[in-house]
Amino acid sequence: MAALYILKSLRSAHPIFSCLSCKNLLAVERFAVADSHFPLQNLSFCRPVTTKISAEQDDYTVSYLVNSCGLSPESAIQVAQKVKLRSLEKADAVLALLRNHEFSNADISKLVKRHPLVLMADAEKTLLPKLEFFCSTGISRMDLARTLSYDPALLKISLQNQIIPAYNYLKSLLLSEDKVMKVLKNKPWIFLENLSKNVVPNIELLRELGMPSSGIALLLAHSPNILMKKHELFSEIVGEVKELGFEPMKSSFVSAIRVLSGKKTIWSRNSEAYRKWGWSEDDILSAFKLNPLCMTKSEKKIMKTMEFLVNKMGWPSASIAKYPTVVSLSLERRIIPRCSVVKVLFSKGLMVEENLSLASVLCPAEKPFLERFVIRYLDQVPQLSNVYQGKVDIHDIYD
Repeated sequence: MAALYILKSLRSAHPIFSCLSCKNLLAVERFAVADSHFPLQNLSFCRPVTTKISAEQDDYTVSYLVNSCGLSPESAIQVAQKVKLRSLEKADAVLALLRNHEFSNADISKLVKRHPLVLMADAEKTLLPKLEFFCSTGISRMDLARTLSYDPALLKISLQNQIIPAYNYLKSLLLSEDKVMKVLKNKPWIFLENLSKNVVPNIELLRELGMPSSGIALLLAHSPNILMKKHELFSEIVGEVKELGFEPMKSSFVSAIRVLSGKKTIWSRNSEAYRKWGWSEDDILSAFKLNPLCMTKSEKKIMKTMEFLVNKMGWPSASIAKYPTVVSLSLERRIIPRCSVVKVLFSKGLMVEENLSLASVLCPAEKPFLERFVIRYLDQVPQLSNVYQGKVDIHDIYD
């Protein structure tokens, strides 16, 4: 009865609580004492609340949202304007179902805040079939909870008319349940789309151009939002890619679509960054054709990579334009370790700098690089492996 005594005292001491009826005070006490999912300290009326509760507001709902759903007092007051609980039977059933599917308290709070009407849904007939279907796709219950709390709109659409048809269509394109599951987890909004409106026509356009299923699957898996663009706009982007000479049979065609679908400001910003290092418009366009993703990097990444390769390693800026893939490589994990190794080899006279190209150092996979530049010279430079791993400063082993 302590909670009830506190609330009654607050009602008599503060006008803001005068709207609470005795009946609802009892209801609040019941939630505070009986519900073990959220502690009594979360009770909205046990600390000052600056938001005024109007006389018409359903304090019964507010109490439930705070004590059973974990919302803050302020959020509960706002959410209570969208949902009015006249009975707790449905809401309790919904929460029990969610917890049974490993929704955490934080997941539930986020879900209810974004989709309050979920508390009035039929747990057995509406929610359970959807949860069971999603789980059947291979997504873990924890990932499903995070996905639905992030985008609860998935719980609003029809299972039979929207979710299942979308899943089957995506599976026919991605050719793998695992890939569909990843799309569901990372890009769930495509399930909300009327696929026949834009996605289907856009994919048919790519097929007509001769793009293989693997290319379509690649674009769908990584950038489904691009396939959701209006068909007219998507056709224009694809037309630009074709005019630049990209071949639909190659994965670079997909990369180019992804780049040209982005903001024009990114292209302008990166073009200016490359121009600062002496690249011409032809250099920029040539680099883009060789590796479209070189135009998606941040200005900071471009400038740091160019500064290191040009100023510290001495490679001409124009040579980087011929191998733009290197701009996408990690400076800390790949470029600097490899360049440190070759600088030691130069200093020892074991390798002639003029005979070494940028591509031969940075482009090979790790095993071929180690065999050519590290392992074969360990007898002459025993510390070379440590240099590569960043354990030894290269200046410590210079002659």
